[in-house]
Amino acid sequence: MCLAIPARIAQIDGTHAVVELSGVTLQISLALTPEARVGDYVLVHTGYAISVLDQAEALETLALFEQIARAAERHDQPGRDAPSSEPA
Repeated sequence: MCLAIPARIAQIDGTHAVVELSGVTLQISLALTPEARVGDYVLVHTGYAISVLDQAEALETLALFEQIARAAERHDQPGRDAPSSEPA
């Protein structure tokens, strides 16, 4: 399974771009998405923008990732009972 993450383009220099995701910046390639512009959201996989997303879709996906992260944090809190391995 592959995972691609939406990120917003902050800068473009030729076929390379700097993207921002939750305060982290990364340099990626735009070789597969030459139509991408500063301010666009792109789907990033292994250092390449593989498609340009519309902003609403990107923000919805990022919100879902945030919900997953919060649920994982709650699950991993110390003192939380471990799930039972016995059949119900």
